[in-house]
Amino acid sequence: MKKLRVGVIGVGGIGFGAHLSGYEKLADKVEIVAVCDIDEAKLERASKRYGVSETFTDYREMLKMKELDAVNVCTPNYLHHPISIAALEAGKHVLCEKPLALNAEQGEEMVAAAKKAGKLFMIGVNNRYRDESQKLKRMIERGELGEVYAARTGWIRRRGVPFWGDWFMEKAKAGGGPLIDIGVHMLDLTRWLIGNPKPVSVTGAIYHKIGNYLVTEWDKNDPVLAGALASGAADKIYDVEDSAFAFIRFEGGITLELNVSWALNTNKEHNYCELYGDKAGASLSPLTVFGEKEGTLVDYTFKTDEATTHHTEIAHFVDCILNGTELISPAEEAVDVMRILDAIYKSAELGEEVRL
Repeated sequence: MKKLRVGVIGVGGIGFGAHLSGYEKLADKVEIVAVCDIDEAKLERASKRYGVSETFTDYREMLKMKELDAVNVCTPNYLHHPISIAALEAGKHVLCEKPLALNAEQGEEMVAAAKKAGKLFMIGVNNRYRDESQKLKRMIERGELGEVYAARTGWIRRRGVPFWGDWFMEKAKAGGGPLIDIGVHMLDLTRWLIGNPKPVSVTGAIYHKIGNYLVTEWDKNDPVLAGALASGAADKIYDVEDSAFAFIRFEGGITLELNVSWALNTNKEHNYCELYGDKAGASLSPLTVFGEKEGTLVDYTFKTDEATTHHTEIAHFVDCILNGTELISPAEEAVDVMRILDAIYKSAELGEEVRL
């Protein structure tokens, strides 16, 4: 069988440590033929570590390669839209990291480009590929929870702004703060588990109350934060929210509460996903089902594998291209997630519910 020839655009943190390493594990099926990054130091590191001879600082030049079947887009959010469309128009299959784009309108254009090109377009929402997520999905599809009518999910960081001074903190490049960064993970995961119901309305609130907390005296003892201070990163643009809260209604009367933060005065960092059905409830991390047996309330906790989810995701992407397997995370589903995120930001701006 011919090997799938892939390239990775953006070989910084996740591109280097998760995507390239995922393809390396599939050496019997995949050949990494090119890498691309505007940072030449990162490009050289990736080239040497993974033995890739073709390197580019311009993705447009890389996409001219006829010896390229598929690409991974692991760039800052604002580049997902132009690069993915260019890759699809060049006849490449695409795996794009989350979020799909800066907004739903861009996402729709990307999906349209994939359909026109007749190429596979997958979104990197790796939490769908957790073993516990897959097990719970199968339970729900078998009806073990009954009708799931409500859920709550979130990712709370007490102090966890990523990469101080980087693009994550700039709205023009990131599209938002923790809501579009880590909130998209939990929103996508929970909605997928319950069958991707169509959103009906959203009420949201966003806050930037903690701000550049690096300037506080008690943080200066942290070596990472102190380094950001010394480099001047703490003085760069930070115009996105540091926390967001939302209540979402879906068709069929299903409701979802979503809470996320990079900085919040609470007791710990945690992420959670809780589902409430009329036969049983369930939560992740660890996978636990809350039910009733012979008139007694019982809780079941399941053992799950701790595989690297990005590697599982990439193996699925390769399988879908080579064998025609149905996508677990198609880009079409990500467009509705972007519509919800857009509506949360709009609701927060207007101070009222937004109907979709």
